[in-house]
Amino acid sequence: MTSQELSKIAIVGMACRFPGSPDLSSFWKNLVEGANCTSVCPPGANEGRVGELYADTSKIPSACRHGAFLTDIDQFDAEFFRISPSEAEFLDPQQRMMLETSWQALENANIDPESLRESSASVYAGMSNNDYRYLILGGADTSKPAASLYTITGTSLNTAIGRVSFALGFEGPAMTIDTACSSSLVAMHEAVGALQTGESDVALAGGVQLILSGKLTELRANAGMLSPDGTCKTFDESANGYVRGEGCGIVVLKRLEDAERDGDHIWACVAATAINQDGSSEGLTVPRELAQKSVISAAIEQAQIRPSDVDYLEAHGTGTPVGDPIEINAAAEVYGAERNPRQPLLIGSVKTNMGHLEPAAGVAGVIKVAMSIKFGQIPKHLNFKNPSSAINWDELPVKVADHSMPWPQKDVAERLGGINSFGFSGTNAHVILQGYGDFLPESEASQALNLLAGSPVQVRCEEIAQFSGNEQSFELKPRKKRILPISGKSQRALQDMAKAYSEWMETNSKDGRESADTNECSLENLAWTASVGRSHFNHRKAVVFESAQSLIEQLGGFESLETVSPVSSHKNIAFVYTGQGSQWAGMGQTLYESEPVFRATIDRCEAIIQQERNASLIGAMFGRSANAEELLEDPAWVQPCIYALECALTDLWKSIGVQPSVVVGHSLGEIAAAR
Repeated sequence: MTSQELSKIAIVGMACRFPGSPDLSSFWKNLVEGANCTSVCPPGANEGRVGELYADTSKIPSACRHGAFLTDIDQFDAEFFRISPSEAEFLDPQQRMMLETSWQALENANIDPESLRESSASVYAGMSNNDYRYLILGGADTSKPAASLYTITGTSLNTAIGRVSFALGFEGPAMTIDTACSSSLVAMHEAVGALQTGESDVALAGGVQLILSGKLTELRANAGMLSPDGTCKTFDESANGYVRGEGCGIVVLKRLEDAERDGDHIWACVAATAINQDGSSEGLTVPRELAQKSVISAAIEQAQIRPSDVDYLEAHGTGTPVGDPIEINAAAEVYGAERNPRQPLLIGSVKTNMGHLEPAAGVAGVIKVAMSIKFGQIPKHLNFKNPSSAINWDELPVKVADHSMPWPQKDVAERLGGINSFGFSGTNAHVILQGYGDFLPESEASQALNLLAGSPVQVRCEEIAQFSGNEQSFELKPRKKRILPISGKSQRALQDMAKAYSEWMETNSKDGRESADTNECSLENLAWTASVGRSHFNHRKAVVFESAQSLIEQLGGFESLETVSPVSSHKNIAFVYTGQGSQWAGMGQTLYESEPVFRATIDRCEAIIQQERNASLIGAMFGRSANAEELLEDPAWVQPCIYALECALTDLWKSIGVQPSVVVGHSLGEIAAAR
């Protein structure tokens, strides 16, 4: 397959849990504000996660007292994923995070995870560390058969990714990738390939990392890999290693044409991915400049762009005296070709904010660049005070983004950003992202970061196109009332979800309730996405509203929501079709005027009746014919009208995923039921 034939890939959803950033919104806020999310435990103190990792912090290298840690890693809603408490005890928190973040990424993409059950959806994620297994083997009672099994499945790297597919019912590939620090970008490369070859239609890609034992950190500190002062000073003269960090990041990928068809919110497009290997270099763990240049060049060639078109590079940038100059020299040589000196390649590294997430590092860069492109802002690269003397800054066409700055003036679709990553395994990876859609100002960032609705989609009536040869779209009357379904797996979860909707509505009402009423399109998308883009759990409430103001008022009452009895999980649905006797003039007219799927089916039936009888089915159904009442007493008209109505209702329900388990009909209704 040539580069011209490769499908473009879209990032349609993202989710993260990074140090100081439990979600996308806080992650972007920390980037914009230049937050340092690392922490330190003083010598001899027993504070935070470092105090949990070491018995005596006065006897460890200074580098081991620093880290970028997550909080509440022992918290997990096992019941949500149908995992028993006894199994959850043996479940590596990395596996828990993969489950939670994958679900959140799909919801950010406005994809009901249940809709992907038994589909070709796939999961590719980077994962390297296995600290939890040693904790379990060193302390838990694993003598019982169940405990032994749970230890094996709960602490293996392969099951961490396979468990996501198991829990969500995916039947596409599920792979754990371990190429050390380049793992999550390699995972993304594999996911893109699966989509382009048709092996999968939806792919999750990312990485996860937790530090649950101090031994590996101590080994890296003794090897001189970590910064003694716990600061990642990438490209700075004082760079002396990196600080270890934790986190999980997941992106949801689809082919661009599929994402556009489905009305997905598109963060950015993946213009290219490339991977290679250092081969014989100066040392196993030493990056090779020639290989770095080669992988970047391969990505540029695949993207079919000029090197100078790329505006920004999210560098691997660990802050090591050896690695930083090799990386920046390689990037500058390739991306500097034919570049205007007044428009240097801007570079930065998220590691200066939250340390090195190792197998999850690359996806953190992907999420950062996708948001930077969308919001038109490049966050500040921290800890850059004295440029490294090992880098020839005067001759290289690069500039470190040492302050927050707007993305170079371009249309969003022309914005290009690279993400570079390499591991001490010798595997290099490079991703190029391209902008999509319209510029999203900073004032609207909160709405995009907490997506509760997808993009509007023009409904195309394919059945009419097939019948008449002319594809049509319709101007439809807006619905007067809408339904917002809210659900959770518990009463508390239901209230929390209602609160989230309420806060979203309030945040996106610029001047209060009145201005929100003017954005009818957002309300339509909100209701639609909540209906078809979310899973519906047993604790449910449906809010019927006419305007943003009425919705906000009703959501505000959910704080004191009365107890809701859970609905039955039984999902069998029966359609019962009448034959004659329930007809009236105007039946189905409101649906015809507001629902395009319903309208398409009725119009198809109308075309057939016009051809066969030279008369109007719609005229009889809606009372438009002069003798409509008389016609609706004649079985020659009543039964075609009822049949058309039943077929249109069936198609309408089908379009939103409602399928009957059994159908039954009376008289001519039997024919409609058997359709």
